[in-house]
Amino acid sequence: MASHTGDGAPAACAIPAERRGEILRELAVLASNAANAQIDGLTTRLSEALLRASAACIDPADARLHFGAANLLKKNRYPFYYVVSERLGAVLTQEVGMAANPELPPDDGGDAPPTLDPEVEIDKRLSLVKVSRAIENEHADRLHALGMRLGCLLGRHPLITAENPFRPHVFLAVVHDAWCEFQPDTKSHHVVFPLLGPELCLDMGPILHALNTALIKLGIMPQLVQASRDADGVAAAGEIEDPENEELLPRLRRLFPDRERKTADRPLSGGFPSLFDDDAVVASVARNALLGYLTGFDKHRAGPPPAGLLDEIRRNAPRDALSETDDNVLRLLAKVFEVVQADSRIAPELQKILRELQLPALKAAMADQTFFFKRSHPPRRAIELLVGLCGGWEPGLGQSDPLYLLIERSIHRIAQDADRRPAVFAEVVADLEAYQQREQTAATQTLTASIASALQQEKMLEAERAARHEVGLRIGTGEVVAFVEAFLQERWVPVLTLAYSVKEEKPQAVDNALKTMDDLVWSVKPKITPEERKELLSKLPAIVASLNKWLDVIRWNDDARTKFFSDLAKCHASIVRAPVELSPERQLQMALAVAKHATERRLRKQANAVPEPAPDEFDALVAGLEQGNWVDFGREDRTRRLRLGWVSPLRNLYVFATHERREALSLTAQELAKAIREGRAHVAPGAGLIGKGLAQALGVERGQANASNADANMADKSAA
Repeated sequence: MASHTGDGAPAACAIPAERRGEILRELAVLASNAANAQIDGLTTRLSEALLRASAACIDPADARLHFGAANLLKKNRYPFYYVVSERLGAVLTQEVGMAANPELPPDDGGDAPPTLDPEVEIDKRLSLVKVSRAIENEHADRLHALGMRLGCLLGRHPLITAENPFRPHVFLAVVHDAWCEFQPDTKSHHVVFPLLGPELCLDMGPILHALNTALIKLGIMPQLVQASRDADGVAAAGEIEDPENEELLPRLRRLFPDRERKTADRPLSGGFPSLFDDDAVVASVARNALLGYLTGFDKHRAGPPPAGLLDEIRRNAPRDALSETDDNVLRLLAKVFEVVQADSRIAPELQKILRELQLPALKAAMADQTFFFKRSHPPRRAIELLVGLCGGWEPGLGQSDPLYLLIERSIHRIAQDADRRPAVFAEVVADLEAYQQREQTAATQTLTASIASALQQEKMLEAERAARHEVGLRIGTGEVVAFVEAFLQERWVPVLTLAYSVKEEKPQAVDNALKTMDDLVWSVKPKITPEERKELLSKLPAIVASLNKWLDVIRWNDDARTKFFSDLAKCHASIVRAPVELSPERQLQMALAVAKHATERRLRKQANAVPEPAPDEFDALVAGLEQGNWVDFGREDRTRRLRLGWVSPLRNLYVFATHERREALSLTAQELAKAIREGRAHVAPGAGLIGKGLAQALGVERGQANASNADANMADKSAA
C-alpha cells in the first residue's frame, strides 16, 4: 500500500524501478484491448452520425462528402477497425514511454495523418479540447484515482490530466487521425472531428476502470477504492436520489453489475487481470444492434410518441438486440415515465409534451447507467428540472405563458438534437437553471420585507431553543426545588431567549444570564456545612439584584413575581436556619437523602415526559424542498398553487408566493409538514421524481410493504 511523503507526493510503491516501464507498457496493452472491443460499435454510431449530418447539410457538396464518408465506413468496417486499433496501440505505447521518461523528447511519428488546412486544424484542436474536457468531467473520479496511482507507480507527484497517458484527448485524437489515414480523400478529413463527443467516442468508463483495477491488484494505492466510489466505479450512496433508502443502491448495483468484474481474477501476461472477455464483446454487439433499431424506430414513427413507448420498444425490439443491461434500463425508465404520467398535478397539455423525452432518456441511460445513480447526470438533471417546472404551470395561465413556452422549447430541443449533439442536455440544464435563478432572484427581491421578518422570527426561534436547552440541563438532574424549576421554565427561558437574541451585539449578556441562573440553582441546594451557609449569605444580595435586573428587562411585574421572591426568601431562610453543628454521619445521611430525592424526581420527570415525535417521511419531504418548488394548498378541486419563494437558512421557516410573486403564506417547517401529513397541502412534481420511479420499480418505495413478483424478479435476476 502506498504512503505519502511530507510534501504531499506519494512515496514510491514497492515495485522495482526496472519493472515500472514494463507495467506501463502492459497497461497500454490493457487499455488498447479494452478500447478495441468498442471500435465496431463506434463505427456503427459514427456512420449513422455522418448520415444525419448529411441530411442536415445545406451545401449539397458538403452533404455528398458526409454521405460518402458514411457509406465508406459501412462498407469497410474491418479496415477501419484495423487502422484505429493499430494507431491506438502505437500512440499509447508512445504516451506511456513519455510518462516513464518525461525528459525525453516526444516521438515525431513517421506516419502522421495529412495536415488539415490551418483554419480547420485550429477548429479541430479547439473541438477536441472541448470534448475531452467534457469527458474528463464525466469521469473525473476515475481519472483522478488513475493519476494518483500512476504517480505512485513512478515515484512522483500524482499525474495531472495533461500528463496522464490515458487521458480522453489521446483517444479522441486517435479516432480523428485514424479516419484521416483510412480516408484517402483529404477533402473529407474534416467531417469526423465535429461529430465526436461524450456519446460518440470510445467509452472511457470501462477503460479507466480496467486500468485502476489492474493497479489495485498490484497493491498500488488500493485505499483509494473507498475515497468516493467503489472499486467498480458505481456512484457512491451520496449520489443516488434517495440515499437514506438503504435498499435502493444495492439493488441498482445488482441490476447494473460491472461486467468486467466477473473475470477479474483471470491473469494476463504480466500478472494483470483480464477485465474484458467475450461477454463484453457480445454485449457491445447487442448494444449496437439496439441503437440501430432505435434509430430506425425513431425515423419511421409518425406523430407524437405514446405514453407507453418504452414498453412498446421492449416488446418489439429484436431479441438479440436486448442485452440484460439494456432490458433493465428499459424496465426502469418505463416505470419512471409511468410515475410522471400518473401524476395528476402535471397538466395534460404538458404530459403530452413530456412523452417526447422517453427516447432521448433511453439512449442516454443505455450509454451510461450513471443516469440511475447520479442526480447531476445531465440527461437526468434535465428531466428533473423540466418535470419540476411543469409542476408550476396551470392551464389557466394559457399556452402563451413564458413558462409553458420554455418547457415546450426545451423538450423539443432535446428530442431533435440529442442524437446529434448529446451536449444539448447540459445546455438545456444550464438554460433551465438560469431561468430558475432569475425567478428566485426576482422572488427574493419582491419578498424582501417578508424575508427580513422571517429572519428575525427564526433568530428568536433559535434563541428560544438554546434557552430551553440550557434550562433543561439544570432542571434535568432533579435537584432543583419545584418552585424554582417552574420559575426557570416560565420566566428564565424568556430571559435567556432575549440574551441569545442580542448575543452578536452584547456577547456578555448570555454569560451573565447563565451565571445568574446557575447562582440561583446553587442557592436553593442544601448547605450542610457552616462555611457553605456563610457563602450563601454573602452571595444572596448580588444574586437577588441580578435576578431583579433581568426580570425588569422582560417586564415581569405582576403579583407572581412578588410571590416568587417571597418563596425564595423562605427557602434561603430554611437553609440558613438548619442545625449549625452536624456530625459527619448526619451530614452523610443528609447528602444521601438529597441525592435519593433528586434521583426520584428525575425518574418521575422522565416517566411523565412526552417524547418528541420522531421525524417521518413528511418531515423529510419538507426538509428536501428547495426555493422554486410548487405546493398546492387546499383539498380536492379547491386548491391554490403557491411557489416556495424563500427558505430560511436553518430551514425553520418557509415563505410562499403566488405566480405574481406576491407573498401569500409563511409557515414553520412543523406547520408545513403537518399540512402535508393531513392532506391540506401537496407538493407539486419536482426533484426526486426519478428516484421515486426507481424505488417503485425496485419495490423499495417508502410505505410499500411488498413488491410485486415481477418487480422482485427484476431486481434479483442479476444476483445469480
